[in-house]
This record gives sequence, structure tokens and C-alpha cells, in this order.
Amino acid sequence: MDSTDIHVDIRNKEVDTVLDEVCSRARKAQNAQHALKNMTTEMKDDLLRAIADAVDARAQEIENANAIDMKDAKENGMAVGLLDRLLFDCARVRSSLDGMRHIATLPDPIGKVVRGLNMDNGMRLVQSRVPMGVVGMIYEARPNVTLDVIALCIKSGNAVIVRGGHAAQRTNAATLSIVHDVLQERGVDESLVQTVDDFGREGAQALMRARGYVDLLVPRGSAQLISYVAENATVPVIETGAGNVHIYVDKSANVEKAIPVIINAKTQRVGVCNAAEKLLVHKDIAEKFLPRVATALTQANVNLRCDERAFVILNSAGIPCHRATDEDWDREYLDYIMGIAVVDDEQCAIDHINRHSTGHTEAILSEDYSAIETFTRSIESAVIMVNASTRFTDGGQFGFGAELGISTQKMHARGPMGLEELTTTHWIGYGTGQVRA
Repeated sequence: MDSTDIHVDIRNKEVDTVLDEVCSRARKAQNAQHALKNMTTEMKDDLLRAIADAVDARAQEIENANAIDMKDAKENGMAVGLLDRLLFDCARVRSSLDGMRHIATLPDPIGKVVRGLNMDNGMRLVQSRVPMGVVGMIYEARPNVTLDVIALCIKSGNAVIVRGGHAAQRTNAATLSIVHDVLQERGVDESLVQTVDDFGREGAQALMRARGYVDLLVPRGSAQLISYVAENATVPVIETGAGNVHIYVDKSANVEKAIPVIINAKTQRVGVCNAAEKLLVHKDIAEKFLPRVATALTQANVNLRCDERAFVILNSAGIPCHRATDEDWDREYLDYIMGIAVVDDEQCAIDHINRHSTGHTEAILSEDYSAIETFTRSIESAVIMVNASTRFTDGGQFGFGAELGISTQKMHARGPMGLEELTTTHWIGYGTGQVRA
């Protein structure tokens, strides 16, 4: 889905008609979710394994549908990084299924006691985890999200309604068809997993307005999409962040370790939100370090956009580079482009990051314990990596099996979101006839 895919007039009568239809689907999802709450952990895990097996057996159907989506996207000029994110061939399908099967092995968060206490009057209070209810997902060309969110929602006891966007519409339809077949075979209400893709952009708009029917909405995609949903939705929203991700190379950094980390963070997959977009280098090592890392980056086909000091160093070394504009420092490229700046000290790096970051992931490469502690204490982002690639910011890498997204808000859900982030809590008070004086 393009970032403008949901920008419609909310007063449009057609949109209001779609809203009625989406609310009707959400009402059915509520009923299906109530039934899901009565399923045991074993039953939910068995259902996940059945879905994984069925999708595995029919993965070629998804790949075939994805090939058509990929062809259309290429003809429409989609950027290389985004094309990589759209690709969902058999290998990637099965990678997602590995995550689904892993989720089936994880502890069930539902019923987990968060805290409890005994009141002076003898009452016992217990706070425990319960499902959110109906979860809506609006996402762009990321077909893996469809399987990820289904697995996470079923295990955490939630119904889910997805809007997966035009670019991956055939891929998502093929995936959902298989999932619905399994639900039907298992006697599970198909309304547990629904889509509003058939309503196009109006479906996304309706999900945003389905207050009282959708308990949580998670947008996942470009900064423009996320901002639009957060600013216009009337249902509760958790923002997943665009990734203007920084790496700071301290003067004490081990150069031999630093360069492979930077190359991996930038180039392993350029179209994902945890790919590094900016490189900040301490001035004391810039003269020696920058030519080495820049050579490695250019050999990996990365275009370099430099501040004045970095430009002078690299230009003098004969390394191709361009001067950065003011806009570069706030951009998430999702492409073979990296911004490079020389900073006077660690505090300048921290100030630069906190000013320009989207609050997703930052990294420090350093052998100085004091510098590391100052950096990790001062950076205002959801995840901070120390001497490691930013590409590890991922629910699968964190052991969650999959992720709903990576929250950049300073709320209960921050960073990669897994099963527990799809729950809320309730309190139960156990008494023996107590009354309040």
C-alpha cells in the first residue's frame, strides 16, 4: 500500500457505507474472539501447527501469486529495497512458518499473573493478562506480516483484521485463502481472521474509525502511513516506527570489528526499518577510519551523502561521495544510500541522534565502557545495540517467533512487539463478603 493509499475524504458517503460493512465484520470478529478465549493453550498451538503445515504444503500457490505482484510492482517502478520487502517466495514463506511454529512452543501469555496483593480487609487482588480483543493491522508491501500477525493473534487470544495494501494484494489473498481453509476444517469461525483488502483504501479508513469494534490498530510501513494513521484514527493506535537508524563509531572502536558491522547493518537488507541509514564518526579517528569504511560501502554499491568534514576527507581520498542536504539527516532511505557525518565527541553524536532519529534503533561501536554507558543512558530510542548490527532489532531475532511491529512510542509496548504486547490486563478481587466502609 502506498503511503497515500488511505488518504480519502472521511465525509464521503461511500466511505460511511464501507464503515458499516467493516464494523459488521469486526462484530463477527468479536464473536469469534470470544470463542477463541475458551480454547486451551494446547488447542491454540495445535491450530497454529495445522496452519503452518497447510501453508507449507501450498507455499507454491503463494509464490505464484507473489510473482504477479512482483511483476506489477517492477513495472510500476517500485524501489529496489521495497521490492525486496515485497518478495514472498517459497523460501520466505517457510521462514515465516518457522516463526509460526516457534510461537506454538512459547508460553501462553493469557492468564499470566502480573502482580497480586492481599488487602487489610482480607480481600485478595490479582492482576493477570487477557487478550486485547480485535486487532487491526494496516501495512504496506510486507506479505510476511500476514502470517506473523495471524500467528501472534491466535496464540494471544485475539481476532485480527488486516489491510495489507494493493502491492501485495494477490499474495495476501492466497495466504488468507489457505488459512481460512484450515479454520473451516477445524471448525473454527473464519471471522477470527479477516481482511478488508476488498474495500481498498476505504477499508483502511474504516478500520481507523471502527471505534468500539477494533480494540487496537497497528500501522506498519512508511513514516507517512504511520503518521497519517496516528493522527486520524479514532481507535487506539500503537505506532510502529520508521527507521532513521544511526551508528556512532567512537574513537575507541575496534576498526576490524566495526566495518563488518556497518556493512551488515546497511546492506544485508536495505528496505527494512532496522537497516542503518546514518553513520557518525568521532573526529579523532575520521581521517583514518572513514576512507576504509567508505571504500567498503561503495564496493557494496552504497551511495554516500556526507557532511562537509566527511566530504573533504573522502573527496581527498578519491572516494565517490556527495554533499548531504539538511533534509538528508531526517530521511529513512530504504535504499543503497547512507548519510555520513563527523562529530566532535560522543555528546555531539548523542545530540545529533536524538534530534534526527525516529526513535527506532541506534548503535554504538566502542571499546570504552564509560562511553557505552553514557550513550545507552542518553539515547532516546526503543533499542540500542552495542558493538552489534542494528539488523538484530527484530521479533524473530529476539526470540518472539515473529513480531507485530517495532513500537517507537514510550508506552507499555516499546521495541519489537510479540505475544505479551498483544495483551492487556484485568483485575480480579476475591472476597468473602467484604463491604467498603
